[in-house]
Amino acid sequence: MYLSDRAVRVEKPRLRRCGEGEVAVPAYEVLRRPEGLGDRMLELLMRGVSTRAYGEAIGEMAETVGVSRSSVSRRAAEAAGARLKELAERRLDDRDYLVVYLDGVHFAGHHVLVALGVDTEGNKRILGIREGASENAAVALALLEELVERGLDPARARLFVIDGSKALRKAVSQVLGEACRVRRCRNHKMRNVLGHLPKKLHEQARAVLRAAWKLGEKDGKARIEQFASWVGKEHPAAAGSLREGLGELFTVSELGLTAPLRRCLGTTNLIDNAHSGMRQRMRRVTRRRDGSMVVRWAAASFMDAEQTYRKIMGYRDLWILKAHLDELTTPEQERRLHRSLARIPADQSPKPPARRAL
Repeated sequence: MYLSDRAVRVEKPRLRRCGEGEVAVPAYEVLRRPEGLGDRMLELLMRGVSTRAYGEAIGEMAETVGVSRSSVSRRAAEAAGARLKELAERRLDDRDYLVVYLDGVHFAGHHVLVALGVDTEGNKRILGIREGASENAAVALALLEELVERGLDPARARLFVIDGSKALRKAVSQVLGEACRVRRCRNHKMRNVLGHLPKKLHEQARAVLRAAWKLGEKDGKARIEQFASWVGKEHPAAAGSLREGLGELFTVSELGLTAPLRRCLGTTNLIDNAHSGMRQRMRRVTRRRDGSMVVRWAAASFMDAEQTYRKIMGYRDLWILKAHLDELTTPEQERRLHRSLARIPADQSPKPPARRAL
């Protein structure tokens, strides 16, 4: 029978009923079901225990049969597949997500695009994943369309934080409309600009960008444009990188957000930390047969790491961001409400409140 994380040999009594022959022992039949065993195996593998060392990790027990290495791999794979199915069917209309981080992670020659949401209380949650050859528009479009199908309201204005990928930017506009605000990661912008400049100009470029980001949108963009004009004479590629997507570096600068919240929304560090947690849990997975196996283990790793997520920095001030996003959302919501009311029969439609005499 199965007990916690192992199979145990027991002596089973045989029961017979007169005229019917042998009958099953109800308690024994229940204990023969391996429910929870795969989840326990997957949990130990996520903690760094290899399939070879699984027998040592569960310890000794009298009359213990244990489980073979192949059985551990098989049952852990089944449990990981169940986690992927759970993530793919997770409803997203039970919370109001104000911020969505989109970023890809490369693992074992495969690319996995991840969407992580932040609700009004500051809680982080994995919204969905999609495997693809690269971070292209088709993969991003498929992921966002899947999120909408599972309840992510496309009429709700949100803030999307991306690494600067044009494919992600295009997919956000195509699926969720222009009402959504996009914030490009400043760390990625810094690395892109420095990649087009010689080392002797790196320190100056860092100083200019960091100082400009502390200013308002108008003044900050003017300072960066001035620096781009100066370096563009000898390094036109660096100037082009500075000007590309410049407005989206100041998306939240004029919203009056607190410093901790601006710092959290300024980069993709939040989702990068989630990627690190996934890699740490998948370090024991050395044989990766195909993309389906990678995405299965990635889903299991993300959902396991999700249990340790804390609220984002500055979460108490998210109401400020919500107020600005609500202002952008209201007109579209009213149009959707009118369209929905038009489909309701006249005798069932809500009646307007009666006017009171002055």
